[in-house]
Amino acid sequence: MARPVLDEAKIHPAIRLLVATHQQDIVREVQAAVASHAVVVIGMAQNPAPKRARKLLDEAAIAYHYLEYGSYFNSWRKRNALKLWTGWPTFPMVFVKGTLVGGADDLGKLLATGELKKMLA
Repeated sequence: MARPVLDEAKIHPAIRLLVATHQQDIVREVQAAVASHAVVVIGMAQNPAPKRARKLLDEAAIAYHYLEYGSYFNSWRKRNALKLWTGWPTFPMVFVKGTLVGGADDLGKLLATGELKKMLA
């Protein structure tokens, strides 16, 4: 099942470039990290869920790359570009071998079932 994305033909030509390039620097930075590291965690300061995800990975002795973008008080527009790109509504965003696996709770489930080790093998 494909998630719905507004068809480009339904975006007025005068704003297509703005839509296509809005905050793309952060998206490109995350794409590069995901391409370079087996596990990537994207989070934000003051949010306990990214800390929980990192703790789970540390306890499992799984190396990861961490990117942090702002806090509850700033950078929400920048982070919003990642939400639009992935379709994932919260932080952290955890990628394993290029695949978005969800957040901290989802990561915990993958660890508990052994699925994460399989993905990394």
